[in-house]
Amino acid sequence: MREVVLDTETTGLDPTSGDRIVEIGCIELVNHIPSGRVFHRYVNPERPMSIDAARVHGLDDAFLRDKPRFAEIADELVSFLGDAILVAHNAEFDTGFLNAEFARCERSAISSDRVIDTLMLARRKHPMGPNSLDALCARYFVDSSRRTRHGAILDAELLSEVYIELIGGRQAALMLGEEPGPPTVTVARHGPAVRPRPVPRVFVVSAEEMEAHRNAVLRIGDGAIWLRYLDDDKPAAATG
Repeated sequence: MREVVLDTETTGLDPTSGDRIVEIGCIELVNHIPSGRVFHRYVNPERPMSIDAARVHGLDDAFLRDKPRFAEIADELVSFLGDAILVAHNAEFDTGFLNAEFARCERSAISSDRVIDTLMLARRKHPMGPNSLDALCARYFVDSSRRTRHGAILDAELLSEVYIELIGGRQAALMLGEEPGPPTVTVARHGPAVRPRPVPRVFVVSAEEMEAHRNAVLRIGDGAIWLRYLDDDKPAAATG
């Protein structure tokens, strides 16, 4: 099974407002093991870099000015992706930008059914979070000390290690026989399944418990609804 873990850096947060990709990094996995093949390109976005985005990834207009435009690397990128399953953290962000770029150069969009979002995997596995890439690296002891700033190829490398941990750790790479398909995420039930009792359970209320209940009701005062039942002093039995 072939997968590609990918990450992008951009000029801003919204491709519909004209923000563009400035860096893309891809790591190839074969049966959940890095093959050594990577795709990494810086891209001239053909528009100014926002100050906020530059603070995140450190890329500026001067650095990107002589880099190829997305249309110039599109064929190479499409060839590298092939028909692989794509893995990304907060995948909607990356695929939204990629599909906007593909639309500009009249290429097919990435369909959501071939994408695995590791943020969703992490939220289901660790519902209390946090589930940022940095937090997951710390949780799984993935060395992220080089990550002083966001960078597409470095983040893709880190995410490839985190992804393997999210789907079961290194044992996932040791499976023999038939190749596994994409990971299936299931939400576990909390506690055993509830089944009907074959025989109703009998709850016997002792005289001492009845007296304790009577005293508790009296302490509540005249408004207690249970006062109407206080004439029955006999121990009771209930089923459920």
